[in-house]
Amino acid sequence: MSWAVGVLWASRRVGAARANFLCLGMRPFPRQPACIPHRGAWPVIPVSKMATVKHELIKRLSSEEAIHRNKVSIIGTGSVGMACAVSILLKGLSDELALVDVAEGKLKGETMDLQHGSPFVKMPNIVSSKDYRVTANSNLVIITAGARQERGETRLNLVQRNVAIFKCMISSIIQYSPHCKVIVVSNPVDILTYVTWKISKFPQSRVIGSGCNLDTARFRFLIGQRLGIHSESCHGWVLGEHGDSSVPVWSGVNIAGVPLKEVNSHIGTDKDPEQWKNVHKDVIASAYEIIKMKGYTSWAIGLSVADLTESILKNLRRVHPVSTIIKGLYGINEEVSLSVPCILGENGVTDLIKVKLTPEEEARLKKSAETLWEIQKDLKF
Repeated sequence: MSWAVGVLWASRRVGAARANFLCLGMRPFPRQPACIPHRGAWPVIPVSKMATVKHELIKRLSSEEAIHRNKVSIIGTGSVGMACAVSILLKGLSDELALVDVAEGKLKGETMDLQHGSPFVKMPNIVSSKDYRVTANSNLVIITAGARQERGETRLNLVQRNVAIFKCMISSIIQYSPHCKVIVVSNPVDILTYVTWKISKFPQSRVIGSGCNLDTARFRFLIGQRLGIHSESCHGWVLGEHGDSSVPVWSGVNIAGVPLKEVNSHIGTDKDPEQWKNVHKDVIASAYEIIKMKGYTSWAIGLSVADLTESILKNLRRVHPVSTIIKGLYGINEEVSLSVPCILGENGVTDLIKVKLTPEEEARLKKSAETLWEIQKDLKF
């Protein structure tokens, strides 16, 4: 992994997140959060008159307490967090969306901005606060927050600071939503997925890293660009670490069931005259190029997370390359989290697909695991 640029990616992706992020939400007996209500801007008509109008207009037939079956909470309202929020709203996946951030002004502005779009989409109830109580009874919690790298800081120190931040966040999350599933988006996503799993003590099925779901989408898009075929019809996988040591599985790339290896036996290798291996290089480089041009990445990762959210909340049992603990697979003997094809449903990761890799692909996956373990083994919880 190119560490210096990789951390830049991570810091850009968390957007407005702070190093002291969201420990403020932890209280033994938290006060009622100052949630921002769903229905529009602040009223200018006296409450008593509004109550009269409502009473005259509406006849109540029953008293019902709302039961939210698909509540989603997003921790962090930076560029990535809001891209996730918009993508989930446009798909109509949640019946309540909760946003949490320590920056109250920005949080209120983002919430109001979303609410004012409710006439144009089937907008669910939207609440927000810096207090984690607003996330209570979430079905799914998405974490996009984390620490930024400081000048001269080592990779281990950065991850260790994130451990401290994640202890605060995870404790608050499980206090109010002990049965939720968690999607980790913050970078370095594979290590922080492992950290979340260790701190939460959740079954590994309920802790999911966004991992290579986006890398795979980029891979398929670039293959499609070369072939003049829509990416949805290009089948291939990028596995391992979400980063420079990711593994393109060229042995499995196919179009309409036709393996590209049968068309070009050297595809993805140095012997390939068409240099298809550059497709994977472009997958890695694309995020850095986007950051260089616009300052951060947001929309593709937001759509990727909404894709995972849909599979979980709708119990679709689709296969996604997401980060999960893979100890015991492919000769990996350490507790590391890497992306492999996983079936996602209402219980999170329900099954793993045992992909047959070439010896070279398997060796690269093991190398990716070793790189992560060198950092993880010295973490203090």
